[in-house]
Amino acid sequence: MKVNVLFFGVTHDLTGMAQEHVDLPAGESLAGLRRRYETRFPGLLSVSGSLLLAVNQEIAKGSTLLREGDEVAFMPPVSGGVNGDVYRITRDPICTAELAGQLRAPQDGAVVVFEGIVRNHSRGRATLYLEYEGYEPMAIRKMEELGQEARQRFAMDSIAIIHRLGRLEIGETSVAIAVTAEHRRAAFEACQFAIDRLKQIVPIWKKEYFADGAVWAEGEGQTRILVESRK
Repeated sequence: MKVNVLFFGVTHDLTGMAQEHVDLPAGESLAGLRRRYETRFPGLLSVSGSLLLAVNQEIAKGSTLLREGDEVAFMPPVSGGVNGDVYRITRDPICTAELAGQLRAPQDGAVVVFEGIVRNHSRGRATLYLEYEGYEPMAIRKMEELGQEARQRFAMDSIAIIHRLGRLEIGETSVAIAVTAEHRRAAFEACQFAIDRLKQIVPIWKKEYFADGAVWAEGEGQTRILVESRK
């Protein structure tokens, strides 16, 4: 089968290609394709910890089976600054430990991580699950603005913000923020600022599902309900 493979950002430089049509055996997985290119271009291994792969314009897991005519994209994180900052939207579970590990550098004396977790209740009602949706291009841009604002306010080294979209079950991580700094106070303060600011300016919305209906809710500290549907 034939698959079209695209390379963006640093992966373009590491492979020397913008795109390539490749022949693959039937049933090849995305992970298998990735290994083929890492064997051909060992430099890709240097960015393996932050590399994203998409199939037909959707971020995909390594277990995804490829099909005739698929378009696969090798990408660095959606956005990132010269300081190693990371801003990302995902529909996959968030690995917070991996996120913190990506930022950690020899000059850092502190790493502070915040995780927003789906809890089992809201406003005195038992929550079944949540759904998040967002205006993705704008959300990434606003995350970048947030990161730059945090950098101007606090003596921090790096920041990473990842928000998950789609259906999330109780106990799953909806958002993770990691901040590194030379000293702990700056890391704590920048992390607190980032989550508060995210809820103010990043266009991501939450719908809470209960046994007797569902509610679109605004950010924390605001009580106005936008929409409520009942069975």
